Amino acid sequence: MTMTMANRIPDDSESPTPEQVRRGRRTALLLFAVGFGPMLFATIMFYTGWLNPAGHTNNGTLVQPVVPVQTLNLETASGKPLEQRFGLDKADPQWMLMVVSGHCDSKCEELLYLARQVNIALGKNASRVSRAAVLGSIPADLAGRWQQEYSLMERLSPATGTTPAWPAGVNPAREPRILLVDPMGNLMMHYGSGNTGKELLKDLKHLLKISQLG
Repeated sequence: MTMTMANRIPDDSESPTPEQVRRGRRTALLLFAVGFGPMLFATIMFYTGWLNPAGHTNNGTLVQPVVPVQTLNLETASGKPLEQRFGLDKADPQWMLMVVSGHCDSKCEELLYLARQVNIALGKNASRVSRAAVLGSIPADLAGRWQQEYSLMERLSPATGTTPAWPAGVNPAREPRILLVDPMGNLMMHYGSGNTGKELLKDLKHLLKISQLG
């Protein structure tokens, strides 16, 4: 009688051996370390200064602990949640400079200009950083110049029926800020009108240098 593939009894030898299982686990751990390790290492180095021969001190105000961007309940013009832009599953994750303000007055526009110029000053690394703005309202003069001067700064808004849960120390209604979001989607630092472009640029260059993600 001929035995078909359908009723053939599985051969136990086809099951993975304990050694093969252990080897598979070691491979998975190695892949995790290669993919996630640089970002985790960079974060530890940045926050603690560990193994930093230059003795770098951040110029922005740290968000401690870091806050996931999901808590802001922001979405793009097409209605997509902002958090979908970030994560290790993205082919080309980016850092983000996000200007937040209630009514965008002169201080707010100074930060818009600062974020733009710092992004440009990154040179070959400029594409590793995106720009966005969350603005309650803008004056007519700025609205008329927006496409010409800030066309690459994406406008974001709170999802319908939600209010952003800003991290401690950030209150856009009172004072405009620049938020720095890492490629994992974490709010990690913020800057105000008291910070210079050189300070923000120095922090960004340092982060991009020690991080292989984004």
